[in-house]
Amino acid sequence: MKPSFALIAVLAMGGVFTASNAIASMQLHYKSGCVACHMTDKKLVGPSYKDIAVKYKGRTDAVPYLSSRVRKGGPGNWGTVPMAPNDVKKLSDAELKTLMTWILATP
Repeated sequence: MKPSFALIAVLAMGGVFTASNAIASMQLHYKSGCVACHMTDKKLVGPSYKDIAVKYKGRTDAVPYLSSRVRKGGPGNWGTVPMAPNDVKKLSDAELKTLMTWILATP
């Protein structure tokens, strides 16, 4: 059975959308200043996104919980360094949700 052109086109577009979402999220990572303390796969000042994704995997309230932590800041849950608050002027609520979803999807 040969795959149809339409099926191939749909699958290819899915890859484009996924790649563009990853690029947009990486841009938010830089825009927000998260890059100062976090890396995708290595601990810097704060935990890696990979470690965050593992810790909160399966938690249904992970996006709102982590969004609140980013927005408000708070004591260090991963060590002695506290999480600095991230102002809405730097990162909108919609952008923050996109960024948290991307972080939680880190393989």
